[in-house]
Amino acid sequence: MKLGIISDTHDNVEAIERAVWLYAEEDVDVLVHCGDFIAPPVLPLFDGFELHGVLGNNDGELDGLELFFDDLGNDSALHGRYADLDFHGARFGVLHGDQGMDVVDAWAGSGEYDYVYYGHFHEAEERTVGDTTVINPGAHFPLVPEDHRSVAVVDTATDEVRFLGV
Repeated sequence: MKLGIISDTHDNVEAIERAVWLYAEEDVDVLVHCGDFIAPPVLPLFDGFELHGVLGNNDGELDGLELFFDDLGNDSALHGRYADLDFHGARFGVLHGDQGMDVVDAWAGSGEYDYVYYGHFHEAEERTVGDTTVINPGAHFPLVPEDHRSVAVVDTATDEVRFLGV
């Protein structure tokens, strides 16, 4: 299974459109957003994908975000501040990361997850803690230089992680 990981889109329509195009080209099955969508009107840009998201520290219009998630269908869901997901037997812990790296590291070190995804720090990262792969896909915040904006694609069958520039 291929998962697309994205975070900190901060209403950057152009970056979201580019990421969605890349995910379609990569034949991604499911998208996971690690928070900081910002405004509900960007959610229709993810149409056609099953989207799972968590809330970031800048996501405030909760009712609107929930309504737009409902409109996406495809088993898409906004999970609150944290998500505990299972796809094809692989366990995923998802959080924004503004709770601190000690929380991200605790999730990774718990042994409960095959993957822990987080955002907030606007820096792409892949590392391993025990048997858990920890991934921050990067960010699309307006102040992040374009050549540093990225998303991740994870193939759970091969355990391959690739970062794609957006």
